Amino acid sequence: MSREADLTAWANLAIAELTGMPPARVELESLSGDASFRRYFRARLPSASYIVVDAPPQTEDNVAFVRIAAALRGAGVTTPLILAVDYQQGFMVQEDFGDTLYLQVLRQHRQDPQQVDWLYRQAIDTLVRLQKNVVTYGFPPYDREMLLREMQLFPDWFCGRFLGLELSSSEQQLIAATQQFLATAALAQPTVVVHRDYHSRNLMIPDPHRYSPELVPALIDFQDAVVGAYSYDLVSLLRDCYISWPLNTVRNLAGYYLQQAGSQGIVTAIDEAAFFRDFDLMGLQRNLKVIGIFARLCIRDGKSQFLADIPQTIRYFTEVAAGYQELDEFLSWFRQRILPLADTRLAAAQS
Repeated sequence: MSREADLTAWANLAIAELTGMPPARVELESLSGDASFRRYFRARLPSASYIVVDAPPQTEDNVAFVRIAAALRGAGVTTPLILAVDYQQGFMVQEDFGDTLYLQVLRQHRQDPQQVDWLYRQAIDTLVRLQKNVVTYGFPPYDREMLLREMQLFPDWFCGRFLGLELSSSEQQLIAATQQFLATAALAQPTVVVHRDYHSRNLMIPDPHRYSPELVPALIDFQDAVVGAYSYDLVSLLRDCYISWPLNTVRNLAGYYLQQAGSQGIVTAIDEAAFFRDFDLMGLQRNLKVIGIFARLCIRDGKSQFLADIPQTIRYFTEVAAGYQELDEFLSWFRQRILPLADTRLAAAQS
C-alpha cells in the first residue's frame, strides 16, 4: 500500500478506538501544510472531526512533539490534544481546532486598529503564559552553534543557490562577523522556552471560541521549541513574515509585552532602550535565517510560494539594521550587492 493508504487504514482503526464504534471507511481530506515535511488531513464523522497527521519519523521528531504538547498544555497553553500516535510509522490523530488561523482574522480586520490590538494582546498574553509557566528543563539550548547554523542559510541558500553568487573571502568574512555579532547579542538575553515560529500562521482561533471575549489562541507547530532569548518569539509575532504593521503599532504592542513580562518576573531590570535593542537584534538574526529558509523551501522542496514572503523579510532587515552602527558595513554591502539582484531574481521567479 502507499503511505497515504497506510495512514488512512491506521486512522480508521485509531478513530474507531476513540469513538468506541466499529471501524468505518472514513476518507481523509487533505489540508494545506506548513514549511515542514508533515502533511495534515481531516477525518469527518457525523458527530465530530479529527486531524490526522502524517509526520515521517525520518524527518520529524514526533516524540518531542508529543512531549512538548504535554508541557504546553500543562502550563495552561492551548494546543491540540493528541488522541492517538504511532511513533514507528509517524502517524497521529489530533483534536480538530477548525481552519481559522490568526493570519486570516488579522487580514479581515486590517482596517480595525482596536480589533487588531485586541488580537495581538491575546497572543502576547499567551506568550507570557508560555514563558512564565513552561519549565525549561529538557528543552535543547538555542546556543551559538544553532544560531550560526540558522544564519548560514542566508549565504548558502539565498546568496549562493538562489541568487547564484560566488562570495569572495572578504564577503564571507563580513557575513561571518555579522553572524557572530547577532549571535552574541542573542546569547546575552535572559532565557525562556522559545517556540521558534510564534507567528500568525501558527496561532489558531478554535471555532467554539471564535468570537468569545475570553478568546485564548491555540498554538501549533511547536515541535522545534528550545531554551533561548526572551525576545525571539515576540519579534517573530510582531515582525511577522506574512503580515506587517506600522512601526507605532509594533512598538506599542512590544511595550505591552514588556509591561506584562515585567509584571510576571520574566524580564527584570531591563529598561525600554535595552529591550528594544534586544528585540531589534534578535529580529535581524531571524530575518537572515528566514530568508535562507524560504530560498531552501523553493529550491529543495519545490515550495515556491514562500518566495513571495522574502521581500517583506528583507524590508524588515534593512529598516531595522539601519538603526545600528555596528551593522553599517554589512548593510551597505547588502544594499549594493544583494538587493538589486534579489529584486530581479524574485520578480523573475514569480512571473
